[in-house]
Amino acid sequence: MTAITIRNYAIAVFCTLAFDASAAENRKSIYLLGVRASMAGYTPPPGFYGSSFTFLYSGRESSDTLKLKANAALEVLSFLWVADATFLGGTFGLGLYAPMGYQRVAAGLNPSGIRPGAWTLFSNDTKAIGDPLPLAFIAWQSGQFHYKLSGMVNVPIGDFSKTRIANIGFNRWAGDITGSVTWIDPASKIEISLSPGVTFNGDNPATKYRTGTELHVEAAVMYHVSASFSAGLAGYHYQQLTGDNGVGAVQGSLKGQVSAVGPNMTYNFQIGQRPVYASARWMREFNAKNRLQGDVGYLTLTVPLGAGAPR
Repeated sequence: MTAITIRNYAIAVFCTLAFDASAAENRKSIYLLGVRASMAGYTPPPGFYGSSFTFLYSGRESSDTLKLKANAALEVLSFLWVADATFLGGTFGLGLYAPMGYQRVAAGLNPSGIRPGAWTLFSNDTKAIGDPLPLAFIAWQSGQFHYKLSGMVNVPIGDFSKTRIANIGFNRWAGDITGSVTWIDPASKIEISLSPGVTFNGDNPATKYRTGTELHVEAAVMYHVSASFSAGLAGYHYQQLTGDNGVGAVQGSLKGQVSAVGPNMTYNFQIGQRPVYASARWMREFNAKNRLQGDVGYLTLTVPLGAGAPR
């Protein structure tokens, strides 16, 4: 067997493992876990806002036959319009997420799992534009409580190839509904935010794979040291409610899960007369099942482009 044949065989087998031996196609979801944390239920004043958040991920998985490491660095530009009107007694708005970035997958494959030195090593990376996600929300406030109901749709027009392990796009329609609530007490300066949501996935026509319905719950507990600075903990739990299916899910109806927790900080400042809202957090994943396990980082900057202020 030639070196090229061995490599092609390894890639073919690994692509099957990558898409099918763990739950959620290609071990990832259209919803970026941990994106909601402090003040998740809060809605800014009417106006137009621009935001940039950097998402960093490094995850790994190991078994007798497969060793996998994946790294991703995404830059997501988001735009949010908050209406100067009410609907169903609340504030409503529209927005858009536009992701782009880099992903690299390095793998070792030993199909027999018997010979320790018989690993075939290869890697794959990509720099591309991902799928855009238009969104809409409605929000309410009652005393110290802030509520928000959001919905978004993944539009599968980003970069994707079924013969490539690393993909920024998903090549499937998907929808997500998330509810958020924030309670903040000015006297104690304590904030508690909670955001449960569900993602519904369509079929990937290229791979004949359908990722199951996914539950994600994000939370943050913060202490607001001052009007401009807060610190605390953020985390999330992810669990599939239904297993994967379709012709491409050759390993059966698998379900994935993972949890994460870590420090979270927010800081408000001004550049000239323009207010800026910044947040940074790092979370370590644990309790992974049929899913990569690793580290997640976020850095977010939000500025008003029209009327209004971030906080």
